[in-house]
Parts: sequence; structure tokens; C-alpha cells
Amino acid sequence: MTASASSSDTRSRRIAGSAALLGALAGLLLTAIFANYERNSVFDLWQRLAPREITADNVAIVIIDDPSLDARGTWPWPRNYVAELIEIIARDRPRAIGMDMIFAERDARDPELFASLYPDLDEAMAARLRQLPGMDEKLSEAIAVAPVVLGRAGVDEDGTEHQLMTEPVIAGDLPAGVPRMPQILSSIAELDDVALSRGLINGPPDPDGIIRRVPLTIVAGGQAMPGFAVDLARISAGESELVWTDGMLMLGDRALPADETANLAFRFGNLPPQAVYSAAEVFAGEVSGVFADRVVIVGLTATGSSDVVSTPLHTEIFGVHVQAQAVDAMLEGAWLSRPAWAPWAELAASLVLVFVILLAAATKRTWFFYPALVLALAMPLLSFVAFDRANLLLDPVRPLIIAGFAGIAVWIAFFVLGRAEKLRLARQLVDQRVAAAEQEGEMKAARRIQLSMVPDKDKLAALDPRVELGAVLEPARTVGGDYYDALMLDDDRLLFLVGDVTGKGVAAALFMALTKALSKISLSRTDRDLGETVAALNRELMEEADEALGLTMLVGVLDCTTGEVSMVNAGHENPILLDAAGTVRIVPMKGGPPFCVIDFPYQSEPLALEPGETLLLLSDGATEAQNEAQELFETSGVIDALKGSPGRPATDVATGLARSVRDFEGDTEPSDDLTILAIRYVGASAGGA
Repeated sequence: MTASASSSDTRSRRIAGSAALLGALAGLLLTAIFANYERNSVFDLWQRLAPREITADNVAIVIIDDPSLDARGTWPWPRNYVAELIEIIARDRPRAIGMDMIFAERDARDPELFASLYPDLDEAMAARLRQLPGMDEKLSEAIAVAPVVLGRAGVDEDGTEHQLMTEPVIAGDLPAGVPRMPQILSSIAELDDVALSRGLINGPPDPDGIIRRVPLTIVAGGQAMPGFAVDLARISAGESELVWTDGMLMLGDRALPADETANLAFRFGNLPPQAVYSAAEVFAGEVSGVFADRVVIVGLTATGSSDVVSTPLHTEIFGVHVQAQAVDAMLEGAWLSRPAWAPWAELAASLVLVFVILLAAATKRTWFFYPALVLALAMPLLSFVAFDRANLLLDPVRPLIIAGFAGIAVWIAFFVLGRAEKLRLARQLVDQRVAAAEQEGEMKAARRIQLSMVPDKDKLAALDPRVELGAVLEPARTVGGDYYDALMLDDDRLLFLVGDVTGKGVAAALFMALTKALSKISLSRTDRDLGETVAALNRELMEEADEALGLTMLVGVLDCTTGEVSMVNAGHENPILLDAAGTVRIVPMKGGPPFCVIDFPYQSEPLALEPGETLLLLSDGATEAQNEAQELFETSGVIDALKGSPGRPATDVATGLARSVRDFEGDTEPSDDLTILAIRYVGASAGGA
């Protein structure tokens, strides 16, 4: 039987371990498929929980908004208006003026184009119109004398394929995944050629439509060009070149970390009001001296503008705000980086959690799950702290998903195995009861053996004056396996137990006798923990028991001096406590399986008895007693029968409860032994009486 139990236990552990590994692999596959989605969801949450505080020291934006259009007319404006805006801003000597727009065509209000619209004009009038300075010429002059950075865009078509002026030259080895576009959309040459620099303003959002990064470099028309924001940051920092090295773009002494597509992730925030100005205010002279030593970005935000994007903080925000925040982040070092070691650290965390789950499955010790739970709860906190304090992107979700799938798989495996074990035990119990009908002839001999093995009331009364013991053992017609015992281990400690052999006939009675003998030998040893002693007794019984026999037992040791009790429950009914006031309650016990099932590490459980309290140990012959209507007496019937019995001697409590059970059964023949052991603690003071 020991080998069978051990084999079954090994098999269940192997199944649980295999389930944990399969669950972990399923979680790993799931996170591989949805890695970007779950990772971005976490990092977006951190952005919302800890938005960056942005000052107005580095960047300002001038927006062409609805009031601006009310003041100067609909967009696009005549180029001389744009030139005027640049000239006003330039008076404050900003570090750079970024035009977040592209002037791809000549101004429709250019005098030469205007003259061509009226072919009936006389030649002299047309000539005079053509001699007027063009709008693009005015804008070109303004751009030439101001530190203007114009926008460009990489496009698949409708751009230019020829070489354009490119400053600064981008050196070093570009990331392998840098975006490449065949053509460049730029402002007309009259404007583009005279600008201080040019940057690419197009950076595609992530697949979910959210802007989280800005491009550092894009190859367009065969030329490596800087992103709009990084070029403005370069000019503001006074740097003349950009160099790629080891996957990072060097901006002076700043190493900007890039992903495989040469994009920079950064922390978002909200621009303060003193960093945002309407073009209408600028034209009206309402702002002065505010742009000195700052990067100024001019962008369109009027109603109907197409430059509306989503970020982790805002479902709708204008692109010029994103460019301004990116510039400020580069100057302040507020970029986000995902270190090369991050995936390995996340994998290591996953392995640790899965290992703990495997350990719990292998040992069947659920407390192993507690450190795993603590680690799982700590991961999101550590990830947030790393984000908030060090701008690091560490994914806590992937390890949790992998470990979570492993844990769920183990739970399912244990649930299925537990159900199978319960069905097996139920079938075994049914088989035992069927076999009992064939053993009826042995019952008389079994009952004689059974009754001869238990102490009578005189022996119980002589054990110790500090306790009263009362017992009832009434064998049923077809069962011969219940027994009880009580003895003094030393001057102060009382050993007591109630057992129920699930077998039948003489074999069950003999096994009960063997159990009583082994119990008295094993449990009389005073140098071992009660739980360890019971576990050792279980192992001895497993070597002797037949597969048709089983045993439940409740065993305890009472310290007659203090009233402290240690008990071990091996698949037996929980004890019942009757206090001095007559209140009855069940003493809950974790316990363990019946004897002769598996090798189990039984644990002793404490209880303290006060003087006048009575502890009752029952067999299931009380709770499972049936009447003619096949109703069960149950634990509730036991409790009702005991109520209102404070201060009664232990013998009266035991016999009174037995009488209540038999009265409930009426003429129904008992189907099981009825065993009751009542232990009333009188108190240490009675020892000297």
C-alpha cells in the first residue's frame, strides 16, 4: 500500500509539474504575440500616473489658431504674413525657430502669378505687377536672417528624388531598421536653400495610432536626415553634428537611446501656459522678450487642422505640442530607454516565479505560493519606480502572464487529480460497505474483540482527578472497527484518541487491535512532537494494513496542569467543545487524510481548555445516524443535543448524547458504530483533592 500511495503521489506531482511547464510555455507564446500591446499598455499607464513636469525654460510654441485666422484671414496666409511672424519672433533672439510646416508650392498671391490671372491687363500694368517683390521673396529674406529650421517629409511619391541641401551631416552607422523613403517633400528651393537647417517632421505612430516616439533619423531620397525635434535640440545645444554609435545618437555629450527604427521614446507631460502663445498675440505686440534663448516652434492648431495626434496622455493633441515636448525632453535628458538587459531580466523573473510554482506543485506545500505572490506584486511597483526615477522601461506584465498561466495550469491539474482521488476513495468506500454484507457472520467475534480492547468507566475514572472521562462504544450489527483509548503518559499528560477502522468483520477488529497496540507504543514516546509521532504511526500502519482496510483517528494530549491540548486529526470528525456556560461549538482543524492512504506530514494543532469545559470526540456513527425518513442526525443534531448541559459530568454528557442519537434513529437499525469520548477538564486545583 505504501508503494501504491508513493507511486500515485509521484504521478500527481509529475502531472502538476508538466502542467506548470505547459502553462508557462502558453504564457510565453501569448506574450510573444502581443508583446507590444501589453508593454505599451503598461508604459502608457506609467505615463499617465507620472506625467513629466515641463518648464518654459527651453521651448515655446506659437500657434496659428482660430483667433489668428480671425485677425489675418484664412490659412494659408500670404507668405509676407509668415515672414512678419518670423521677424517678430527673431527680435527676441531665440536659439532656433522651427516651422512645423512645409511650403511646397509658390505663394498663390505672388505678383507674377497674380498678373497671369488677368490676361486682359495692358502690358505696362502687367510689367509693373511683375516688378513688385514676391511674397516668397519676403519670406526667403526673413528665413535667411533668422535661425529658422524648415520642415521636410519623407514620402513615397509626389516629392523630389534629387539631392537637397542637408545639414548637419549624420555620421556613424545607422540602425538597421531606420525608415527609408524614396522621395523628399520639401519647401520650394527659394525657401529651403536659405534656411539654417531642415528636419523631417513625419514620424508614423505605433500600430494602435498613438505617438510615443519621434524619429531621430530618416533616410529619404537616399539622404540621411535628422528628425525635426532632434535638429532643433542640436541647434539649441550649440552642436554642429550628429553621430550614430552603438545604436545611440550622440548629441554632444548626450547619448540619445534609439530603438531599432531610429526612434526616441520620451516622457510626456503638459506644456505650461507661459510656453504657448497665439500668433494673434505676437502680431498685436502683446508678447515681448519671451522667446530669448528658447526654441520656438510655429505650428497650425486652427479648427480643421489635420495635425492632430494621440499620445499616452491625450487622446487628441496637436503635433506641434509633441515636437515641443520632444525637444525639451532631449535637452533635459527626459528620454525613455529600454536597456539591452531588460528582456533577460524579465525572463529571469519569469523563471523564478515558474520555479516557485513548480516547487509548490512538487512538494504540495502551498506556502511556496506566498513568496511568489510577493514577488509578483513587487514587479509592477519596481517597474513604475524604474520609470519614474530612472526613465527605464521594464515590462512587469510578461513575467506575470507567464507565471500566471503556469499557476492556473497547476491549479487545474490539482483540481482534476483531486476529483479523481475523491471518486477513487468513494468507490473504495462503497466496495467496503458492499463487502460488509458478506462478513455478517464475523461480526459477533469482531464486537467481542472490539469491546475487550477499550477501557471501561472505572479505568477511565482512575486516570487523573484533574479530568473526568466518559465514554460510549455501541457497535453496530455490521461494523466492528471503532475504538477509543486514554492513558497517562506521565504524571501530568493524558493521551486520548478515537479511531474508526473502515474495514469489516474480524479483519477490521484485528486491525483495530493492531492499531491500538501500535498507537500505545508509538504515542507513548514522550520525546517526539505529536505530529511527527502520528506520521510515524501512519507509516507503520501502512506497512501492516490490507488494502481493504482504512483508518481515521483523532488523537490528542492534554496537559492536566494547564489545560493545554495538542491534537492531530487524520480524516476523523472534528472535535466539539462544550464550555462551562453551555455553549457548544465545533473545533475546526486542518487535519490530514485518513491513515493508510499516503505518507503525510501531519501537524499538531493546539487548543486550550478552561476548567469546566468538556471536549467531545465522536465517530461518524453520531453525525451519520439516520431515522426512518433517511434524515441524518448531522453535526447540528449533536450540537442541539449538547446545548444546555453546562457542568454535567463527562459520563452523563457521553451517555446523554448517545441516548439522543438512538432516540433520533428510532426503530432504524444503526449502520455504524457509535463512539463518544467526553473529556471534562476539572482543573489543576483538583490534583490535590
